Amino acid sequence: MPVTSATRERAAASAASGNARGPAFPSFDEPDIAAQLICMSDEGLDSLPFGVIEMDHDYKVLRVNATQSRHTALAPDRVIGRHYFREITPSANNRDVAKRYQVDALDETFPYSLNLQMKSVTVTLRLLKPAYNQRMYLLVNWP
Repeated sequence: MPVTSATRERAAASAASGNARGPAFPSFDEPDIAAQLICMSDEGLDSLPFGVIEMDHDYKVLRVNATQSRHTALAPDRVIGRHYFREITPSANNRDVAKRYQVDALDETFPYSLNLQMKSVTVTLRLLKPAYNQRMYLLVNWP
């Protein structure tokens, strides 16, 4: 589905005026969430109840939200600017996750098992690569 300038404007207005409990913030499975994430401030990202990793097309981490940092025990300053799949989460550098980003546009959701501190945790991943932007997103819905 193409994202129009009207969609981007609505997303920006929604992100700027909302709060974490109100309808202004997107849900994990919202169809046009990428347009909203692009416009969202760091504080807005931190308010989301699911993890967000924003990367460029070279997999360099641009932003990570508080939910993701809390669940992984990785502070943003240890993650931002680094290659996500080689330096941060090499276990996800596989055809199930990293290789899916090698297409022009992507929006896929699937369950995935992560190993954190010697424990396996099943999460839901949503991989987003909008065709209209140089940013990609990995969303993590934690149990």
